[in-house]
Amino acid sequence: MSLTPRGFPRSARLLKRSSFENVYKTGRRHFGSHMTVFYRFDPVLTGTRVGLTVSRALGTAVVRNRIKRRMRDGVRQELAGLNEALKDPGGVEIVINPKKTAATVEMQMLRAELAKAFQAIAAKAGKGDTDKR
Repeated sequence: MSLTPRGFPRSARLLKRSSFENVYKTGRRHFGSHMTVFYRFDPVLTGTRVGLTVSRALGTAVVRNRIKRRMRDGVRQELAGLNEALKDPGGVEIVINPKKTAATVEMQMLRAELAKAFQAIAAKAGKGDTDKR
């Protein structure tokens, strides 16, 4: 186990509503059993930016906040692997929509699903996929 800090700094987050809408409208989707991952490659962007959306339909504020904490922790631990796998100088914007099961599933399974989604995104980036719709 390495002791390098794995953070989720502000520069690695999607913060504006317009950024989320851009990813939803022009991006692609990766479906998992506990989440749906929307992503969009941007040659102008440097690095990876990730945003989370948790709908009220998933439960009370307590449940939604638990899901967000668990998802942020998983992203924090898996983001370095995605950044290493991306070889392009351009970046990618990612929005994660967890499902209700994300609140109760084991953290190892959640991390494994995030890793699988990030690997799929990195594979698409390696093929020169530029999401032109």
